[in-house]
Amino acid sequence: MCGIAGFIDPAGLSPEPARDVAARMAGRLAARGPDDAGVWVDAAAGVALAHRRLSVVDLSAAGRQPMTSACGRYVIVFNGEIYNHRALRGRLGGHDWRGHSDTETLLAAIAAWGVEATLHRCVGMFAFALWDCKTRGLTLARDRMGEKPLYYGWQGRVLLFASELKSLREHPAFVGEVDRATVALMLFHNHIPAPYSIYRGIGKLAPGALWHARFDSGGQTAGEVREYWSLREAAARGQEQPFCGGREEAAARLEELLEQSLAGQMAADVPLGAFLSGGVDSSTIVALMQARHGKPVKTFCIGFHEAGYDEAKHARAVARHLGTEHTQLYITPADARAVIPRLPEVYDEPFADSAQIPAVLLAALAREQVTVALTGDGGDELFGGYTRYLVGARLARRLRRWPMMARRGLAAAVTMVPDRLWDYAGGAFGRGGLSARVGKLARLARARDFEEAYRQLTGYWQRPGAVVIGAAEPEPRPDAYPSCAAEEHRMMLADALGYLPDDVLVKLDRAAMAHGLETRAPFLDHRIVEFAWALPLRLKIRHGRGKWVLRELLRCYLPPALIARPKRGFDVPIGAWLRGPLREWAEDLLDESRLRREGFFHPAPIRRQWLEHIGGRRDRQHNLWNVLMFQAWLAREGRQ
Repeated sequence: MCGIAGFIDPAGLSPEPARDVAARMAGRLAARGPDDAGVWVDAAAGVALAHRRLSVVDLSAAGRQPMTSACGRYVIVFNGEIYNHRALRGRLGGHDWRGHSDTETLLAAIAAWGVEATLHRCVGMFAFALWDCKTRGLTLARDRMGEKPLYYGWQGRVLLFASELKSLREHPAFVGEVDRATVALMLFHNHIPAPYSIYRGIGKLAPGALWHARFDSGGQTAGEVREYWSLREAAARGQEQPFCGGREEAAARLEELLEQSLAGQMAADVPLGAFLSGGVDSSTIVALMQARHGKPVKTFCIGFHEAGYDEAKHARAVARHLGTEHTQLYITPADARAVIPRLPEVYDEPFADSAQIPAVLLAALAREQVTVALTGDGGDELFGGYTRYLVGARLARRLRRWPMMARRGLAAAVTMVPDRLWDYAGGAFGRGGLSARVGKLARLARARDFEEAYRQLTGYWQRPGAVVIGAAEPEPRPDAYPSCAAEEHRMMLADALGYLPDDVLVKLDRAAMAHGLETRAPFLDHRIVEFAWALPLRLKIRHGRGKWVLRELLRCYLPPALIARPKRGFDVPIGAWLRGPLREWAEDLLDESRLRREGFFHPAPIRRQWLEHIGGRRDRQHNLWNVLMFQAWLAREGRQ
């Protein structure tokens, strides 16, 4: 895993100043690539490429980047892994290889087959910038599911691109104007969805896409974005040609595909381990890793002392049964306070999934022993794990049978009760977090159709245009709610297109790379993704439980007691912390005079929710965390 950066000025460059700027851009990515650095400049063409290297495959100098193809035509900076690169070498035939890195393989494949044909053959996670010296063309590309990030955009006459925004800030052409419409999007989603970024003129390349433009001294052709692989099309094909076997056949086929994925993803020239939460997804990955590994796999987990939030005991039980070498860390509010000041630097643009806190701590814990960690990410979106698939879709369908007046009455009735009383009642019956469930019920009751129900289940500030000064109410993209026969599948696909790459994988990538840790997600092998979309819904969700086929597979490795526990997310007791040890920090960032002075938010709705939260009337932790993470990022921007 690495960090990449670069820029193009079609008017040409002065060699040494260009090298200095490129080196500074790469220097901001040092955490992503602590082992080596390199810069390549073609001053006449106006192009500079920079790289920071985390050595994982081929630790020798033969893997250094920027790397030039054997034919001399192509130069690349590459971030990621091509898991099947050895097989690609076999298909390329006779070749005078300089080393055994996947970057060299990728360059040779592009020289032989072209960019798109090579991408179709690649299995991996990646983002890269490729310069064609012959045509003076630049290609930017990103992996199918969006595991690796790539930002790019024009600042005046200069094109900038990099793995992270902090790198772009080092270029003198960078403007850095905050896009208020994007701030509104962030308040709704708690992350910034592709293709947007926090800055005007800078965007994210979409998963499964490439961008290409040609440059000459007179300027450049218009950059063109096109898909080389489409999750939406893969899902449609799967629905049209469904898997016809039963649950045993489905579990066997899934195991076969996971073994194939792990064969590539467990290849590394450095120590390797896995994150283990004790849930179905990570337990499946670790079980299969341990089955194919000659010695105990190193596994890592985070826990909380607060009642109802501790997952570490489940992970510990799974690790004990599988025989892994397990390490765990319990987080305290003091640990959270120590991490929070680092979050704007780690995530680099406003990002407000509060599970970012344990993610950063887990990455630091794992990096003490390994350089690569496998994860279970993607299992929920592919196999129906989230509660909104299990309960939300069914409940929304039932509520829509009621007259709207009755539904509004239900919503009003349940919201009249303070959240602290719902949580007290839920705790008495062993149902923690009842107020959050009741809140979702109220929002679903008001929803008129599927699209609105999904927005209510997944959104935070429902009217962010009324909170952000100068921002219009964000409209959903026309393709935001894909068409599938079952509403559960529609939710799963919408999540896989948006929430997965823009939240889950961002959280994972930035937390890990801040510590020079490479993470890999075996479920996101595109062959597994395509298989998952061919599975009928009955093999994913049955009897109110998700990930049915995964549970069938896991039964071969774990006893039922370690599989049957209910789904829990990577919850963080941020609501309690905001009322307690984080209250002073939050109060400073949410101060009314400060909000007015900075000029991004209308203070009234934010202060109202803050007072409701600290008073226990309503649980506003998610909405408040969105604002707090923007405020913390903005404070860091002022110190840049």
